[in-house]
Amino acid sequence: MLRFGLCCLFKDEAVTFRTTTVKTLTPLSRDRQLIKLSEICLHNAHNLQRALETVQRLGIGAFRIMSPLFPRMTHPDAGYSLEDLPDGDTIGTTLEACRIFALQQQIRLSFHPDQFVVLSSPHADVVANSIRELEYQALLAEMVGADVINIHAGGVYGDKQAALQRFGEVYEGLPESVRCRLTLENDDVSYTPEDLLPLCREHGIPLVYDIHHHRCNPDNLSAEEATEQAAATWRTVGQEQYCHISSPKTGWRSATPRPHADFIDPGDVPECWRGRNMTVDVEAKAKELAVVRLMAGMQGLKNHN
Repeated sequence: MLRFGLCCLFKDEAVTFRTTTVKTLTPLSRDRQLIKLSEICLHNAHNLQRALETVQRLGIGAFRIMSPLFPRMTHPDAGYSLEDLPDGDTIGTTLEACRIFALQQQIRLSFHPDQFVVLSSPHADVVANSIRELEYQALLAEMVGADVINIHAGGVYGDKQAALQRFGEVYEGLPESVRCRLTLENDDVSYTPEDLLPLCREHGIPLVYDIHHHRCNPDNLSAEEATEQAAATWRTVGQEQYCHISSPKTGWRSATPRPHADFIDPGDVPECWRGRNMTVDVEAKAKELAVVRLMAGMQGLKNHN
């Protein structure tokens, strides 16, 4: 019933993704920039295809696609569109093949933009850059068939409710291609599920429940209550619930339980998750090895019971 997901990268499998920097691109002529970017994007498109084939072979049911699949695409100086690239048509065809394969194999795809995407910021330029990045992610999501673009609420800026109010106002002005995929996740410092659920209900935004973050940054809700209330936000939009799981690198009794361990302790998976229809991204340093081990561990628990 649980669909476990791999986040972005592989540890042992021969799947790689490339990137570049603006510093590397700046000395090049525009033509040379586009040739270099085209080569990288084509490589990444082919390796996304390889990634999906790999997770299917391993029995993994979801895959989080790395945000810079098309590196520097939204940069004000080095930015580009797919049509600008010499290999643009081939890249588009490859991503369409990824979409069809994921659909046929029932592999759920998602994106999780970097922390600089902050819709609650009081600074207009930060919000504008965030929207531009989300529009890029929505373009990619549309091409590959991803249904989730997951972000955090951002900073508190001295007034949590005012920040959430700003978030809601910006959200309502987003393009439909972004709004129909955007989800919010509780974090381990600022925003708990209890903080975010009213905003999610008001605007119809699904809540991605991160149990590790909730354990690090608790509120008045139990794991069972948070899971069910988050599930209701997914039912509102007619989608399968999405959650995240991690285990602490240094154990729950340590002073710093936030860093992720290499693998997941099956005991960290809430009892109330078992038997539910939901996608669970495994956030662990051992990547695909951790997902496969967790799936085996969960199966072992099921057989034992």
